[in-house]
Amino acid sequence: MNFFRAFTRRVIGISAAITLSAACISTQAADRALLDVLLENGVINREQYEALLQKSSLQYEDVLSAQQLSRDGCATQMPSGPVDDKPDQTATEKSEAEPSVEMSYGKNGFRLETHDGNWQTNLQWRAQLRYTHPSSGDPRQLSKFTDEDESTLEARRLRMKIGGHGYKPWLKYYFEVDLQPSRDVDDSSAGSSARVIDYRIDLAKWDWGGLRVGQWKVDYNRERSDSSGRQQFVECSIVNRVFTVDRQVGVQLRGRAFKDTYADTRYYLGVFNGEGRGVRNTDDTMMYVGRLQWNFLGRDLPLRQTDVEFTKAPTASLAFGASTTKGPCTRWSSSGCGNLDGFGAPEDAQHDQYEIDQFVQEVAFKWRGFSLQQEWHRKEITDGLTDEEFILNGAYIQSGYFFHHMFPAFPNSLELAARYAFVEEPNQNNLDIDNDREEFTLGANWFFRGHGNKLTLDWSRLNLDDNFVNDKESENRVRFQWDVSF
Repeated sequence: MNFFRAFTRRVIGISAAITLSAACISTQAADRALLDVLLENGVINREQYEALLQKSSLQYEDVLSAQQLSRDGCATQMPSGPVDDKPDQTATEKSEAEPSVEMSYGKNGFRLETHDGNWQTNLQWRAQLRYTHPSSGDPRQLSKFTDEDESTLEARRLRMKIGGHGYKPWLKYYFEVDLQPSRDVDDSSAGSSARVIDYRIDLAKWDWGGLRVGQWKVDYNRERSDSSGRQQFVECSIVNRVFTVDRQVGVQLRGRAFKDTYADTRYYLGVFNGEGRGVRNTDDTMMYVGRLQWNFLGRDLPLRQTDVEFTKAPTASLAFGASTTKGPCTRWSSSGCGNLDGFGAPEDAQHDQYEIDQFVQEVAFKWRGFSLQQEWHRKEITDGLTDEEFILNGAYIQSGYFFHHMFPAFPNSLELAARYAFVEEPNQNNLDIDNDREEFTLGANWFFRGHGNKLTLDWSRLNLDDNFVNDKESENRVRFQWDVSF
């Protein structure tokens, strides 16, 4: 029996060699196909296969034996004994040694991704380096307008971003670390320690509906949802501090319906703790937030300012948002739960002292280098201890344009922009009297690589009308910033 097996294998080897000799006069495609068969049946090994594959055509003068094939003096050695039908070990080890992860760099930073596309991680570093004069914030009381001028250099934001997906492309994750927040000279050093500001997981298998859990800037209004690295000016308008819902911990249903039609709509419905960033709820009341965005021209408008992408077709959105909650907070920020001027600090308030009901209307538009966005806000605060109700109103409108598209001599990397904003809020000394604040800002952006590397210069005229003492003050402010991501 062993003799019969050996004889059969020798016959197969000789037959394959004769067949190979005949195939040498055919095309390279036929040569490769035949070599694949010989390799699969163990007649030749991987090294012999690679050597024969380099030939432009295979022609053998003679079949010397089952052990040797030759052409033009170049010999390819065949097995001298019984052919081993096991897979070539060298080829197997080489295949196993090949890396299963690819590395690249793109708009989201450095990327690691498996060949099957099911696992992906993006790592990006970002810095905002800023100069301001004569003040770094928005003055809200008369005394702030008469403070001594200051010139400030600061690393306004130093961030590390990590995001991607795992198991499947629709199971997404993202978290962001603020490495060293700036602080005032009299603040504790703990105030500038690193902190996780965003962490979230998205189940986004279907466009029409998905689920997000974690902590992030709640999808309530465009200005705050826009990344600080994708702003048209150095910072948000004076409206933001008063009306933002900011970062919260919670869960949200989100999706897009009637995609690419004139009914194209995005919706967001969420339930959150309502206590701000990184805080557990202190009672059984929750924050409920909803947003409805209608892309009425049939094209989606992403949450980023300016039209540096040069949108080729008119793209616009009309959106409405609402929020309601009870708790100790009257405002929120990246630092968490806080209080508006004139209201008690959260640590001094009862858990459900303030009922906050908010509403926002918003419009945004982009086309061929031109961008426009507007928001109108209303906020009602009811003090549960006194049953007093306070109403705050605010709005802004801003626009920018790359004049290169109108005048070719204008630098194509330069955008000019303007913004107007106002806020009507209770006076710090008497909540029954309103303060009126205004902002006029002119700005210029120079884009080296879109929002990933840009310079921003803006000038603001800030006005305060204090109706409690019937006095007015104004201030000019200049800011210059380099925002860069790696």
